[in-house]
Amino acid sequence: MSVVARASRIRTICDIQEKFRNGIFEFPKLVATADKMVRAAKLLNIPTFITTQSRAKLGNTVPELASNLTGDHIRADVDKTLFSMITPEIEKQLPVKAKDPLDVIIVGIETHICVTQTTLDLLARGHRVYVLVDGVSSINPEERGIALSRLRDAGATVTSSESVLFELLGDASHEQFRSISQLVKETKEETKGALGVFSRI
Repeated sequence: MSVVARASRIRTICDIQEKFRNGIFEFPKLVATADKMVRAAKLLNIPTFITTQSRAKLGNTVPELASNLTGDHIRADVDKTLFSMITPEIEKQLPVKAKDPLDVIIVGIETHICVTQTTLDLLARGHRVYVLVDGVSSINPEERGIALSRLRDAGATVTSSESVLFELLGDASHEQFRSISQLVKETKEETKGALGVFSRI
């Protein structure tokens, strides 16, 4: 059985906001991956944490994600000035360091700033972190590769959205296998497009 399937797991959506739409490298592809993952989180009832960076200036989380960011699985929707998502409000909901480690799956922006600082903070607290190569981006695309290499060296797992989805299921007998398989089929072209640009690291 997979590591992710054995452990507690959460999903984090880092600062995918309206004002970044025209600046972030391949923003629509990032949003497509994030949408697939938030739909899966809802199906699998995975605790999900959302942040925005200075919402008054940079806008709300993009509307494409809004319909699947409701329900009992949403544990926090926090506006922040910290670059890391590990704000006091979110940290209160996380287990004590190394006592009950989480598997944390991250999508969002920017790879080299907020995603990096969130990942390093989680690793320092003894959690396992999965950064989705097709689910993170930056204004300068070159920053992605530098950041992902650094995070891999720090102990994060850099992987793909589809790999994580099937790792979460762990077994074709999982009650949500058909739903997740259908989601993967529905988003096949978007996934291919995202990997085509984002896997070049």
